[in-house]
Amino acid sequence: MAEFLASIFGTEKDRVNCPFYFKTGACTHGDRCSRQHNRPTYSQTVLLNHMYRSPINLSVNPEMQQQGGVPEAQIQSHFDDFFEDIYVEMVDKYGPIEELNICENLGDHLVVISV
Repeated sequence: MAEFLASIFGTEKDRVNCPFYFKTGACTHGDRCSRQHNRPTYSQTVLLNHMYRSPINLSVNPEMQQQGGVPEAQIQSHFDDFFEDIYVEMVDKYGPIEELNICENLGDHLVVISV
């Protein structure tokens, strides 16, 4: 029995543990998920949600679209400034950083349209 449970752990057949959370570390259902989210008790990884707001989101505004959106140079400059600010702040407060990854998701369902 234990061998069978070990073989289905973190798969769709596992009715106790959330397979999506197991694979990605996040679940679209959040705390409302009917399955367990096994969070590690210790990790050297720190996740800071919703910190970076790309200026690309501004280009969804109809006025910005008429102007051709946000120029690539401005997007890169915005990102570089953000990266430097967050890196320096983290090093000053918490010490050396081995790796800093910044991710953005510009899926249509995540971009807010303000009219």
